[in-house]
Amino acid sequence: MMSATRLLPLIEAAAAQLDAAGITAENGLGQGTLCTFDEAAWLVLWRLGLPLDSDLQDIGQRPVSEQEFMQVQQLLRQRIDGRTPAAYLTGQAWLCGVPFYVDQRVIIPRSLIAELMTEGTLDVWLSAQTHHALDLCTGNASLAIIAALTYPEVQVDAADISADALAVARINVEQHALTERIALIESDGLQRCPGPYDLILCNPPYVNAHSMGSLPAEFRAEPALALAGGPDGMDFIRKLLAQVGSRMSEQAVLVLEIGNEREHFERAFPRLSPIWLPTSAGDEQVMVLTREQLS
Repeated sequence: MMSATRLLPLIEAAAAQLDAAGITAENGLGQGTLCTFDEAAWLVLWRLGLPLDSDLQDIGQRPVSEQEFMQVQQLLRQRIDGRTPAAYLTGQAWLCGVPFYVDQRVIIPRSLIAELMTEGTLDVWLSAQTHHALDLCTGNASLAIIAALTYPEVQVDAADISADALAVARINVEQHALTERIALIESDGLQRCPGPYDLILCNPPYVNAHSMGSLPAEFRAEPALALAGGPDGMDFIRKLLAQVGSRMSEQAVLVLEIGNEREHFERAFPRLSPIWLPTSAGDEQVMVLTREQLS
């Protein structure tokens, strides 16, 4: 049994428990944190009701009561034994510093498109005529919300096939006081998204069948509908690229995330020459396609 009476030693011991359970960056992390210390700090601080941005140098020697210790142990057991993502246990996730509510109805937000917006990488593709954006496959609406916060003059449609996901999205849109600027649409792909749009963001289901079969348990806990892209990961994307040009204004761009599926993308669409954007995960994860290329 782990023994600790102060906060920092408790977090360090919790991280050691996660390590011992085989939860690593390659097997179980990546849904908000990339190391077990950060994962442990998230769980412990949340369980004790402390701000997650607390300076551990300032509060590391805070005493931990026996009751608090047992509460942390119970939470760690849920994380380890059930391989339940920390975001689902806490109901919290962050993307580019923006907080979101999450539960098992949605995947945990981690799209690289968010950093492209907040860091200004997409600005070159936008103009004073960028008024209407679409976040397709919105999930919990994290990209739609970050788009609305980053581009205050833009109206955003947030679409998803899942009514459950849209219920979570509504919670987040309301919490961020963006109900006047973000419209939620239940739609199978572009079916109920008429446009025209000046900017389309899409982090679709793109994981190929082989990769789906080898996902860690934490990622299998997420809705498969939002992850699985068929044998080569391109099922949704094939339908999207066949239709999306008709939903785009003349100067519009599609920002499409495909993760590690570039090889499959290029095999499926050999005539397309997308512009690949640099991200923290590399230069082959997110692309820009223009209306001219897609029409």
